[in-house]
Amino acid sequence: MRGKVSGVGEDRLWLWTGGFELELFAPQRTLASLTPGDEVALFLHLQWREDGPLLFAFASEAERDTFRALLAVSGVGPKAALALLGTLGPEWIARAVHEGDTRSLTAAPGVGKKVAERIVLELKNRLPAPSAAPATRNPSAGEAVEALLLLGFREGAVRKTVDRLAAAHPEASAEELIRLALKELR
Repeated sequence: MRGKVSGVGEDRLWLWTGGFELELFAPQRTLASLTPGDEVALFLHLQWREDGPLLFAFASEAERDTFRALLAVSGVGPKAALALLGTLGPEWIARAVHEGDTRSLTAAPGVGKKVAERIVLELKNRLPAPSAAPATRNPSAGEAVEALLLLGFREGAVRKTVDRLAAAHPEASAEELIRLALKELR
């Protein structure tokens, strides 16, 4: 869907399209890349609930497809699926699933060990194999992001900074990532 971003909230955005303003829930990575006034093309997922329809927006087809796969896992709802996409992104989720890396999956808020194990078990043969690029995702990145958000830093800046630092320092602890990020965010 194409439209103009009219607002960006903590877990959603508002999009003007065809004379209507739509409320769309989205992962943090998507939200961090948007500002009001942007003309965008987003991939949507519609979910019907008792209280009406919910729309979810994604920056790429891979995000939307991964979201749909996650929703098919018992115990994973939209909130957990968005948290996983916001923390890891589709490529890292696929890598974690194929490598059985439940620790990376639990870096997402609201995703515990049992849910992570279920995701690995149920999606191992349903998600595309990750690219051959070497894994540089630091499993401590999610913890570092959460801590910096609690300190009051803006989410978009925190995620970009921590993602870059985690890629450059794949073995760094959460504390080391926080220390490095604080030098850049202040």
